[in-house]
Amino acid sequence: MNESAKEGNVISDNGAIVDGVDRALLAELQQDATQTYASLGQAVGLSAGSAHERVRKLRERGVIERTTVDVDPEAVGLGVLAFVMLSGGTWMGDAATEESLAAIPEIMEAHIVAGSADVLVKVRTTSTKALQEVLRRIYSIAGVAGTQTFVVLTTAFERPISLEPGEPTG
Repeated sequence: MNESAKEGNVISDNGAIVDGVDRALLAELQQDATQTYASLGQAVGLSAGSAHERVRKLRERGVIERTTVDVDPEAVGLGVLAFVMLSGGTWMGDAATEESLAAIPEIMEAHIVAGSADVLVKVRTTSTKALQEVLRRIYSIAGVAGTQTFVVLTTAFERPISLEPGEPTG
């Protein structure tokens, strides 16, 4: 075990070391990314300047990929959520398939998966009729041989990545 692991630090795939203070900052930012560096620093025991510097470094190292706003999908007319498993006769993890999926704006996420499907996509639409149209467009992508669609009735919960010290992050 290396020294970083002994101290509770995590080394990411890109080699970035994330220590306990960084994890605490990330947890605070996941709760409210709009808070000031002064309140962020106070929450984790740093000065505002130190909190700002740490957040800047987390961005530079790619630990913080972006800052976003969570929008209620129903409030903006996108109340239908579905997960669609795609299967094909050939490998579907190539750039052409990814580009074709990315060209469909209703597809929020696409994941190359192992199992009974090749790709799993998350789709948000205004209605089931609009979902049907998205499925037609998915079927027109070269290599797509079949789909299995799961329409979400209610989302019980969604959670951010756990950043509690000592808990696995992935």
